[in-house]
Amino acid sequence: MKHIFEKGTRVDDPVLVGFVRDNLVAIGYSNGANIAGSLLFHYQNAFSGAILHHPMVPRRGIKLPNLSDIPIFIGAGTNDPICTAQETEELQKLLREAGATVEVHWEHFGHQLTTSEVDAASVWFKKNLL
Repeated sequence: MKHIFEKGTRVDDPVLVGFVRDNLVAIGYSNGANIAGSLLFHYQNAFSGAILHHPMVPRRGIKLPNLSDIPIFIGAGTNDPICTAQETEELQKLLREAGATVEVHWEHFGHQLTTSEVDAASVWFKKNLL
């Protein structure tokens, strides 16, 4: 199998580079989670799943694509001053209404990404995507 950076390898040929788009899982924290969330809001089948740590609603007032069979983990803080609990609950509702399976893990450490939150995401990943 060719490596993606070998001369002559076409990046658009997934067989040559060993990249299978169907296995793409987004993982992001804060702005990275917002970017991943925005892709979910705009493109059907953008990812096979997502782990979003402290995301916000990326956009309001648009119709989301069908997100059926897309598992999504949201890590959130009950006292997060940037991504409030209400923001998290709104995002969860929008994703579920689009058909996604959403699990929210709540912490009490503001906007910080904690080891316990990462551990919860790891357990979720093994249960839902492996």
